[in-house]
Amino acid sequence: MGTLLVGGALGLTTIALAYPAMLGMNNVSSTPDRIIAQTSSGPLTEADRDFVVKVRAAGLWEYPVGQMAVQKGTTKAVVTAGQHLIAGHAALDATCRRIAPELNITIPNQPSPQQQGFITTLSSDSGKQFDSDFANILRVTHGSIFNTVSKIRSTTRNTLVRQLADQANDTVLDHITVMEKTGLVNFDQVLFQETTPPKLPSSDLTPPPPAPGQPEVVLTPPADGTETPGAASPTPPAG
Repeated sequence: MGTLLVGGALGLTTIALAYPAMLGMNNVSSTPDRIIAQTSSGPLTEADRDFVVKVRAAGLWEYPVGQMAVQKGTTKAVVTAGQHLIAGHAALDATCRRIAPELNITIPNQPSPQQQGFITTLSSDSGKQFDSDFANILRVTHGSIFNTVSKIRSTTRNTLVRQLADQANDTVLDHITVMEKTGLVNFDQVLFQETTPPKLPSSDLTPPPPAPGQPEVVLTPPADGTETPGAASPTPPAG
């Protein structure tokens, strides 16, 4: 099984614990606390597994959107926010790819249809419309996942999942902050969308599992890891 490089790192996917039909912003299972595996890092629940998948899937759309912001943003604040997306999700992606084989979890290579829709919207935007849509879409999605991160962090008994939740908490808070610093977030609209999400079918919220033998997509960190990320790497395949 190969590795598809989005830059230069190497990795290997193990097809293992498949994820269920419901992901995205909604609850992933009617029994999230059910233990599905005993691992060397502690028991693994359905919620733990789905969280790892969610973090991976988030990077698969937010990383290329960060690249768009670096390339198309019309203000320094939007470009900076894009740089933070690239660096943050490259780091989270590395953690997901490292722990997934240890936990025997399948991780996706493509975002969900809903997430792909975000990419499509922002791909077609330009100028100030891009800046506004970028800041508001990303503020909604990060605000929505923030509560999930805290719940996993406070309830998981698996040390690897707990470490991922720690990292995700810091990253999501950073991304919320840089979106707000653009000065473009419409808080009335964002808070309404966070508390009244659309009721989408599970097929729209679920990233497709990788086909057997499909190379693993790797989100490459910025070339200069000592600074806020700048240079964008090639965009991973969207579908």
